[in-house]
Amino acid sequence: MRTTKRFTPDVLERFQREGRGTGIYTEYIPWHQVTRGDPASLGRSHLLNWQGRQRELLSDGELVMTLFVTMLPGIDDLREQFPLSPTVAPHEMCDYAPNSIPQRFSGTQDIAAKLGYKHPMTTGKGKVSPWIMSTDLLVVLKRANGRKELLAVAYKTAEEIKKRRTKQLLEIEQAYWQARNVQWLLITPKQFDKRVGLTLRRVAPWALGTPVPVNILRQVADIVSKLPERSLTLTLQHLSSITGEMEMSQRALWQAVCFGYLPIDLSRGWRPHLPLKRQTQQDFLAQNPIAMRRSAWI
Repeated sequence: MRTTKRFTPDVLERFQREGRGTGIYTEYIPWHQVTRGDPASLGRSHLLNWQGRQRELLSDGELVMTLFVTMLPGIDDLREQFPLSPTVAPHEMCDYAPNSIPQRFSGTQDIAAKLGYKHPMTTGKGKVSPWIMSTDLLVVLKRANGRKELLAVAYKTAEEIKKRRTKQLLEIEQAYWQARNVQWLLITPKQFDKRVGLTLRRVAPWALGTPVPVNILRQVADIVSKLPERSLTLTLQHLSSITGEMEMSQRALWQAVCFGYLPIDLSRGWRPHLPLKRQTQQDFLAQNPIAMRRSAWI
């Protein structure tokens, strides 16, 4: 049972003392967390271990979006529940280049005022302070030339997106990232096939498990590609006869799939007798709304 019922200025001050919203890679501390000391989220929360850190996700939608992100080529870092500065602040990329001379950008309070919207506030014990808005996922991608770029991702359900106030807050969030020349995506259930999300959730323990060497993933992809389209059961049995271990075969298969070495139709059902239907690389990528940069309109 959670002990904190709602957000107040004191709660936000505690978050700041704890260093929330700071750090990069394994040292990052999410602004919102799945703890007894955080007010309950409206969605079903999840904890996901990936790349040496526990990810704090506040809904089923955030979980699926994170799984889509893990499939992106060039993924370098992912910071979930990322706080937006309410006041003028340096660019978020400065966290990865501490010796750079930071240019300063408008915070959410100035942006809300320019848009003509009331900035959300928190109250409690006679105190009033600005609510710290956040972006669900802030992704860092590393290109072939070594240059890093940010990608901001927000997830909302079909019902949430209908609310006038939700749209206003999303406009503030969008303008915040636009001012920083960062692409911002708004993902709703309309931007992806629900069946694909369910498949990713089912295979996540293997896809995000102990990494299998790339040379083995390529070998597995080559082996499966040369087989007739068999059921998942027969495919795993065949791989197990080579690797000698079913668990290893599961990890190798699903990591080969999720890293793009073995493009298949991810809308398949859960039944193991169903075949693994191969796809073109283009059709495979089209299943991932973040890879394709699909975004809803506000």
